[in-house]
Amino acid sequence: MADLRVSCESGVLRMVMDRPAVRNALTAAMVDEMTAQLEALPGRDDVRVVLLAGAGGAFSSGADLSDQAGQPAQDGLDVSAMDRANRLVRAVVRADQPVVSAVDGVAAGFGCALALACDLVVAAPTSSFVLSFARVGLMPDGGTTATVAAAVGRARAMRMALLGDPLGGAEAHAAGLVSHLAAEGDLDAEVERLVARLAAGAPLAQAATKRAVNAATLDLLEPALETERRHQSLLLRTDDVAEGVLAFVEKRPARFLGR
Repeated sequence: MADLRVSCESGVLRMVMDRPAVRNALTAAMVDEMTAQLEALPGRDDVRVVLLAGAGGAFSSGADLSDQAGQPAQDGLDVSAMDRANRLVRAVVRADQPVVSAVDGVAAGFGCALALACDLVVAAPTSSFVLSFARVGLMPDGGTTATVAAAVGRARAMRMALLGDPLGGAEAHAAGLVSHLAAEGDLDAEVERLVARLAAGAPLAQAATKRAVNAATLDLLEPALETERRHQSLLLRTDDVAEGVLAFVEKRPARFLGR
């Protein structure tokens, strides 16, 4: 599909989000295709590692909240979109193969959730990680209430979640949110070195290692996904979210009234 470039070579399944004009905002079709690719991995012996990346100097700005006419998109305000996103997060975590995200520029909202669900995250110095949900009257989802807290602790997780403060690449690496920080201008080369090492590794050992580490550190992911879904489904019906999304589309500050 035009918005998602998929290729496989030398044991590396690459999925590149390719909507640079909107900082790779995710459509339902893009999320479904990534999920399908990941859920098909048990039948593929040619894939040793998966790489998720974005085109045009951004990873992803999250769910696409506006259609081509500039109005709020229906699939951006529906709990079915959250179910779709959660299925993708589960597919990333459950894949036997290591999943790597290469983050150049912004990873915001569900784009941030997707990047952080990956096993290894390579960030450029110019990258930023933003739980931007609060800006439109929502709470973090995509499992980030578990993945972010597990990585950086409660205090910094609250800062990111409640205030929507971005963490730059260097700060994210120092905080333990990402596994690798590439040197300036070296993101692509660093990613290629990393995926080549993983592709040459022992796949059974890598699968067992991933399962064990996730069991020890992400045991609260499933409860978090369910809690996020329950609360988010209520928030999606509020006037505040309608106002937040409209303000986002109109590029103005939102006026939240608590209803």
